[in-house]
Amino acid sequence: MNPAGLAAVGTPRQRKWPSKRRVPVSQPGMADPHQLFDDTSSSQSRGYGAQRVPGGLGYPAASASPQGAFLADPVSSMAMAYGSSLAAQGKELVDKNIDRFIPVTKLKYYFAVDTMYVGKKLGLLVFPYLHQDWEVQYQQDTPVAPRFDVNAPDLYIPAMAFITYVLVAGLALGTQDRFSPDLLGLQASSALAWLTVEVLAILLSLYLITVNTDLSTIDLVAFLGYKYVGMIGGVLMGLLFGKIGYYLVLGWCCVSIFVFMIRTLRLKILAEAAAEGIPVRGARNQLRMYLTMAVAAAQPLLMYWLTFHLVR
Repeated sequence: MNPAGLAAVGTPRQRKWPSKRRVPVSQPGMADPHQLFDDTSSSQSRGYGAQRVPGGLGYPAASASPQGAFLADPVSSMAMAYGSSLAAQGKELVDKNIDRFIPVTKLKYYFAVDTMYVGKKLGLLVFPYLHQDWEVQYQQDTPVAPRFDVNAPDLYIPAMAFITYVLVAGLALGTQDRFSPDLLGLQASSALAWLTVEVLAILLSLYLITVNTDLSTIDLVAFLGYKYVGMIGGVLMGLLFGKIGYYLVLGWCCVSIFVFMIRTLRLKILAEAAAEGIPVRGARNQLRMYLTMAVAAAQPLLMYWLTFHLVR
């Protein structure tokens, strides 16, 4: 055997293990010696003071700098001032248009009533025979509020009487098994239509005979709306006592409203002659008197026409 081979077999070959070298651990704040570029992200974030918003997907919050506040405040102030000026101009425009078509200030006068006035006015409408002074009181060329003068026209009683009349008509139709929303609407619309026709006819007549009067359109609506009080009484008595009660109460109310309209409109349409105490003479004054009597006589006819079919 070859001694060299024995030596090779008997002598184990030493393995070469890789040398273990200690890699110096980089201290915090020191760059890695094997890193080509320095990491400046942490120092940047610390330098600019960006903070991460919790739940904000890691995006930095926008900083509220004095420059941003300076730029935002003037814009918001100008927008608020512009919006306020637009709102003021719009309110002024609406008020002007409303006063042009709907005299709100005048309507406030016609609704200036109280409980005592309503009681006295209802008594005057039912018993006008005992009343003596029918002139409207004035204070500095302005009529006093209705709550201070029972002779002043108002819109509260006509409005409430119209609504009550519609409700009573529905009650009467219901007791006769004839109630339906369409029929009740027809009853209300017909009453309003007749009132409109009355007002237009009186205004046209006053224009044709050239009457100088302070009787306004709202005054006409108020005076013509008082007939609903007698209509309510007639229908209610008809429901309680039948035809006899209806005719008795409605007849009394018709005569009362005729006397009321004559004595009230006499001072409005015949204002000049009544103020001077001159008897009604001449063609023009006779036309005024005929117009007054025609308006007063139309009230009982309309009262009967709008209620006779409600009582059976």
